[in-house]
Amino acid sequence: MEEVKHVDTLEEIARLAQVSRSTVSRVINENPNVSTATRQRVLAVVKELNYHPNAAARGLAAGRTRVLGLVIPMGVTALFTDPYFPLLIQGVSSACNEHDHSVMLWIAEPEYERRTIRQVLHNGLIDGVIVASQVMNDPVVDALLKSKLPFVLIGRHPSESAVNYTDVDNQNSAREAVAHLLRLGRRRIATITGPKNMIAGADRLEGYLAGLRAKGIAPDSDLIVEGDFTEEGGHAAMQQLLSSDLDALFAASDAMAAGALRALREAGRRVPQDVAVMGFDDMPFAARTDPPLTTVRQPIQRAGVVAAETLIDLIANPGSPPRRIILPTELVIRDSCGAGIANSKRPND
Repeated sequence: MEEVKHVDTLEEIARLAQVSRSTVSRVINENPNVSTATRQRVLAVVKELNYHPNAAARGLAAGRTRVLGLVIPMGVTALFTDPYFPLLIQGVSSACNEHDHSVMLWIAEPEYERRTIRQVLHNGLIDGVIVASQVMNDPVVDALLKSKLPFVLIGRHPSESAVNYTDVDNQNSAREAVAHLLRLGRRRIATITGPKNMIAGADRLEGYLAGLRAKGIAPDSDLIVEGDFTEEGGHAAMQQLLSSDLDALFAASDAMAAGALRALREAGRRVPQDVAVMGFDDMPFAARTDPPLTTVRQPIQRAGVVAAETLIDLIANPGSPPRRIILPTELVIRDSCGAGIANSKRPND
């Protein structure tokens, strides 16, 4: 398999340079029996693909590089400020170490990553790729589909049935969160969504809408504000919602819920007496917010472990059927939803 992968890269260079594979090999090995014009054309393609023949040769000699690429097409700032990513990277890294692999983390601004993804795929340094936090119809995924490298997404793909992924059931988990607030007697339930061009953001919004419709409540557009999964984004979104007479909030991430709690506190609104608040993730800080945050726990670190182990297995067993792994979520009830006061102050339905 490994030799085939190496040959595929040489053949891709040959195809783009419109020469034979043997000509590519002669250019790479500095054989003088190649014309200057042909040599320049081949080297231009080698540069375009960021192909490193020495590294690839070492990988070929060793059988495999035993290195997995981890691509997260988010801004660099988000990687270091959003607590989601350290947990995910820790999971990927621990699984790789357990299976005698290493991780190459590809860090760049999103648009640069998307422009240069082909260089990652053709550099000969990695055996496969894990992609997290992709957007709808992400060109990163399109490039992977066209390549020969095995890959696993963290987060489902909306349309490609052949894509391997691990995810949680975002729609049903969000619907259950809203159902919990409804059982506590809340009716004016707002939401701060994730980015709607991200699959997780869109799925959690759909779950919120489904939860309301299941109880015959028509969604109110005034109660829906788009966020960006950050604490500052949640704070800004909550400020927009303050005039909308809400009595509960479902935030599509704990970070945004923490920002919403701060905005409510600044506005003099009591949580949960005036506004019940729920998040999504169960980040380590969720138990320490004021009040402690009710949330949907998703196994972030476990998702990284499963993605890495799945990819390693796909590399060892090419041609396997697509893997679609859904990990369980759990409702974690703390004080911010008002469950402790519901029986005495609000009716159940």
